Amino acid sequence: MQYRKELLRQLPAMDVLLQCDEAAKLIDEYSYKAVLYAFRQATDFVRNKIISDNIEKCSANEIINIAEKMLFKKNSAGIKKVINCSGTVLHTNLGRSVLSEKAAKAAYIAAYNYANIEYDLATGERGDRHAYIEQQLISLTGCEAALFVNNNAAAVLLMLSALEKDGEVIVSRGELVEIGGSFRVPDIMKQSGCYLKEVGTTNKTRYSDYKNAITENTKAILKVHTSNYQIVGFTEDVGVARLAELAHENHLPLLCDLGSGLLFPFDNPALKNEPSAKEWLDKGADVVCFSGDKLLGGPQAGIIIGKEVYISKLKKHPLMRALRMDKITLAALEATLSLYFDIDVANTNIPLRKMLLQDKLCIKERAEKTLDSISQIDNISAELMPSQALVGGGSAPGKHIPSFAIYITHCSLSADKLAYLLRRQEVPVIGRVHKNSVMLDMFCVFDEDIPCLVQAIKNCGEINE
Repeated sequence: MQYRKELLRQLPAMDVLLQCDEAAKLIDEYSYKAVLYAFRQATDFVRNKIISDNIEKCSANEIINIAEKMLFKKNSAGIKKVINCSGTVLHTNLGRSVLSEKAAKAAYIAAYNYANIEYDLATGERGDRHAYIEQQLISLTGCEAALFVNNNAAAVLLMLSALEKDGEVIVSRGELVEIGGSFRVPDIMKQSGCYLKEVGTTNKTRYSDYKNAITENTKAILKVHTSNYQIVGFTEDVGVARLAELAHENHLPLLCDLGSGLLFPFDNPALKNEPSAKEWLDKGADVVCFSGDKLLGGPQAGIIIGKEVYISKLKKHPLMRALRMDKITLAALEATLSLYFDIDVANTNIPLRKMLLQDKLCIKERAEKTLDSISQIDNISAELMPSQALVGGGSAPGKHIPSFAIYITHCSLSADKLAYLLRRQEVPVIGRVHKNSVMLDMFCVFDEDIPCLVQAIKNCGEINE
């Protein structure tokens, strides 16, 4: 108790905090009123920590550091461009796939103008917002019909709600995935009103497990691609073709959640053995759903393709209205799919595909060019080393892509502080702290962003504590 009272007495007064050199810098950047308010908040925060015995010391510098973080967080709120030096292509926290220029322009035009989203220009009457993109997907994949909602979790929810409510759905225990943010396949199935029937074990599910689980209450077999993790070693599972045969023998649909969203096979080492939507359809799946903002390289969307008899039921379900996509996303998705009609055009225009196809030598040259500029910056040491990038975004788990990274250190700042300052730049730089350095992987850095990246590091080099 006495110790807490002593710490409380040590809390600096506002005028003491405001007279510090660090306070003057903050006032120049944010304004006197904003800094004063942040100091009061930070002091209250530390006071509460002392009262609850969660802090052992307090000082003016400590309160100023807390206030600085509060000010930065408040003033950096909102979506802005960042430079991705994480080495993760589909970084979920950075928005996953970067749209192609064509898709971005299409989204802009749709957003900035009226658009014929549900208007038939030929007849002058109400049109179908799904018609054109549905035809694109039919042409690209050979499916009978298609539908799209705002994300893949919504697609799974709609698929199960419309087709399997009040019935049993058989799924392998090894495929009960969590897709991130604590959203789990069993929870989505429960919400849809169907009954989960697990078969097999975590590492082994056999054909006989599925066959023996079918009863008069079974409404479907569900196949889920474990796109965000791998089970290796003593394993066994059942492929789509055999599951389709079993389902159809018993007059059941085979529903497939592909997740990561490869439209058709992509000859790339990072995506070796990654299944595609067209491949699963060709093997007999009745309905396949997948994400638009992962391996497709488009906007966030849940794309559903398959047989007309099932897709038509989804279109008529009441949830469809709640889950439908807006005009901006529709425009971006339409533009993205249009690039896939010529695969060479897709490979050179969709950033995701372009990144995955880039030559290792090109990455090294980009890194060396950046290193040459960084080497001239005072207080900064830099070293180029090989690294390993990731596809990310719940795709291609366990696959690493050869890359190069620049490891930077500051003569007087810790790696954590340097990483923090990089995030505070006008265009934030997102790297990774590795031991005593900040690692800037160059795999996802666009050539046009190199000057901005160098300037951000230069700004950090001018700070000397």
